[in-house]
Amino acid sequence: MGFLDKLKNKLEKAKGRGKEAAGRGAGDPYLESEGRRDRRKGGAKQVGEQAKDAAKEARRTFKR
Repeated sequence: MGFLDKLKNKLEKAKGRGKEAAGRGAGDPYLESEGRRDRRKGGAKQVGEQAKDAAKEARRTFKR
């Protein structure tokens, strides 16, 4: 996983946490749910990148 991909995914999760907290504080359920969606999207991307890394490592292990 590239450094920039990790950073982008973490920023997306952080943005989601911020929106979620702002929505909760303002009493805006739409903003809160939008924040949860952003947080989950960042987490899903992170899992996808980790799966790619695992596949790449498995190929490297069995290549020998």
